[in-house]
Amino acid sequence: MKQTPLLSRHESLGGKIVDFAGWALPVQYSGIIKEHEAVRSTAGLFDVSHMGEIAVKGEGALNFLQQLVTGDVEKLKDKQVLYSVMCDDDGGIVDDLLIYRRSTTDFLLVVNAANTDKDFAWMKSHTPADLFLENVSALYAQLALQGPQAQLMLQKLTDFPLDKIPFFYFEPQIRVANRMALVSRTGYTGEDGFEIYAAAEDAPALWDAILDAGQAFGLVPVGLGARDTLRFEAGLPLYGHELDRTISPLEANLGSFVKLKKGIPCRGSAALQAQKEAGVPRELIGLAMLDRGIPRHGCEVMQGEQVIGHITSGTYSPTLKENMGLALVSRGAVNMDEELAVLVRGKLLQARRAPLPFYQKKYKK
Repeated sequence: MKQTPLLSRHESLGGKIVDFAGWALPVQYSGIIKEHEAVRSTAGLFDVSHMGEIAVKGEGALNFLQQLVTGDVEKLKDKQVLYSVMCDDDGGIVDDLLIYRRSTTDFLLVVNAANTDKDFAWMKSHTPADLFLENVSALYAQLALQGPQAQLMLQKLTDFPLDKIPFFYFEPQIRVANRMALVSRTGYTGEDGFEIYAAAEDAPALWDAILDAGQAFGLVPVGLGARDTLRFEAGLPLYGHELDRTISPLEANLGSFVKLKKGIPCRGSAALQAQKEAGVPRELIGLAMLDRGIPRHGCEVMQGEQVIGHITSGTYSPTLKENMGLALVSRGAVNMDEELAVLVRGKLLQARRAPLPFYQKKYKK
């Protein structure tokens, strides 16, 4: 398995190490529910150094990205972040990603760990000769400090006024615990917080400094298990579950991130426009279980004797104290609060449609 620069820290803190997309990462330390609740109430620190980073530089960088993703990159300002989606010609999702604009000729893309090599090859196959594209993942470590007390903790380690960083903006060079880092107000939990990109060799010192600064506030290290339950409650999609090449962003409830009228059409725009005009066939909905049991990825969703879709993600919600699920189903097949069933291990369990997101996001706008 690949290792992040923080593996020894995870082991010393009692992290339970698992294989995640080929990386050795902690699934939990003190327990998924305890770590989840710490992020919702105070803050948690995550090692997300497995995420991929790709540099895009050159005079044609802006036009290249306009064609690559569904979002309108031209509207980005310097030091602003854009969440967007890459599609293939059929409108299927190649990956979702973050785009950091340093200037009109200099961008940093952050992609999913399991997709990094595939994404880089996909981009290279569509890159003009005069554009510089480099997989710089090995140069970076990424830490995420998430929760309502995150700013208070991180501010102890930097002279930069973090309040000056708006939601989905970043500062490219901030000194944090005497190390230079890119700091963005972004995250994957539904809470306020920051993602910190630093040189790989600086990661252990930064990790230690942040944990020390937050100790008095109740900061805890958080593993992959709570990262998943947090993003699930906030209705944030996970590639391989809510997103893949068989699902369009319109079906995944990401229509607001699809700009079909921007100046330069993106790859897959014709297919997405046709789907929009014909009627998007499926939708992502939330389910609350009425019977005991957790709906798991791939379980069939039934209405009467008819299969109307499948579960994309399901888990126990530590905040709502209920078993919940996300499901991709035929559009319009089930109304809000209407009952339906999920086939779990051969048994039909009753559920009802629930509004999304399950947890109201608390971003600092």
